[in-house]
Amino acid sequence: MDSRTWRAPTAHGPVRAALRLPGSKSISNRALLLAALSDSPSTVRGVLKARDTSLAIAALRVLGCSVTEDGTDLAISGGALAPGSPVSVDVGNAGTVMRFLPAVAALSAASVAFDGDPRARERPVGALLSALRTLGVSIDDDGRGALPFTIHGSGAVRGGAVTLDASGSSQLISGLLLAAARFDLGVEVHHSGPPVPSLPHIEMTVRMIAGAGADVEIGAGERPDFWRVRPGRLNLGDFTVEPDLSNAGPFLAAALVTGGSVTIRDWPSDSLQAADAILDVLTRMGGVVSSSPEGLTVTGSGVINGIEADLRDIPELCLPLTSVAALASGPSAFTGVGHTRAQETDRLAAIAKEINALGGDVTELPDGLAIRPRPLRAEPGQRFESYDDHRMVMAAAVLGLAVPGLEVPNVATVGKTFPEFTAVWAELAGAPDTEPAP
Repeated sequence: MDSRTWRAPTAHGPVRAALRLPGSKSISNRALLLAALSDSPSTVRGVLKARDTSLAIAALRVLGCSVTEDGTDLAISGGALAPGSPVSVDVGNAGTVMRFLPAVAALSAASVAFDGDPRARERPVGALLSALRTLGVSIDDDGRGALPFTIHGSGAVRGGAVTLDASGSSQLISGLLLAAARFDLGVEVHHSGPPVPSLPHIEMTVRMIAGAGADVEIGAGERPDFWRVRPGRLNLGDFTVEPDLSNAGPFLAAALVTGGSVTIRDWPSDSLQAADAILDVLTRMGGVVSSSPEGLTVTGSGVINGIEADLRDIPELCLPLTSVAALASGPSAFTGVGHTRAQETDRLAAIAKEINALGGDVTELPDGLAIRPRPLRAEPGQRFESYDDHRMVMAAAVLGLAVPGLEVPNVATVGKTFPEFTAVWAELAGAPDTEPAP
């Protein structure tokens, strides 16, 4: 992947493609963690090979785990460090590493220093650190509630009951649940605050830890924001990662933008991911969904409907869907994504600025975006900034199908979750030239 400016390909007709996409980042990093916490060696197949997963693998090795790689298949077993060993974990800008690994580090006997990219120091983690302290973990963060911080592992975590505000990220809860079976008392997590975004990701965590043998109870009725994991053994065993449906989103959106047809091979019939929510939005915007032995297909009619949608369960698709909405036949409003202001970049401000610079009309809402379609045009040499955010690159790619001349700087940032994105996208668009722009 080249870090220079990339010229997003323009479609010259309806796209027709069948793709097999890399594994899910969210599932990969959860599986890697559960494998490291298992009582016996595990194999994780189809692991995504990207920056976020590479950072997770490196972190597990720092913590003494054995990780043997054979392509996308990894053999993993837990390890141990000498008491008091000073080690360092680089989280990069990976929320899953920053929020999943501290509890694992606390179970070690080492002093583990966490730090990452400058943007990672601005991302929410304070509620997790406070929760771990309540559960008996010693942490130094100089009162920041943010990176950098040091976990002083004692070889065990007491566990127990804890209340936190996870409205900033569902990963704050998943980061406790993933390791909770190894806590002496397990854990009871209570959320108190505005609604938790990306609840399907917590459901993913619950299903995966239960599949590894954890005894899990989830809230219902008058206590919906409650999760309990009892202490016990974990054994992930032989686990296969699903394709990344969040990364499938932009490709399926291409069918709507061009009136074409895109098939994702190996689409899971019972997904750990928010598959139904993804397909619901695409259908409401005008796509027709069908399944066959070849995979799942979305076909566009050439007319894009403007819609109102709560994207709380699929915030990763907010940016590419905003690009689709900017090309629709009527206005759209997306809500439930206010927390994305604190992700790789302030995503709401970034996408509004870049589309408006092309002549669009995108307005920030307290919790989302309002999009009014307008004729869009890129002036020669005009840039669609990436803001070091992989989802901004994907949004530019979707928009570029209909807006010629979009140039995206630092396209290498898409390697966070999909290093081969531009090559696969160029093939989808039928672009003869996949080289970055000068």
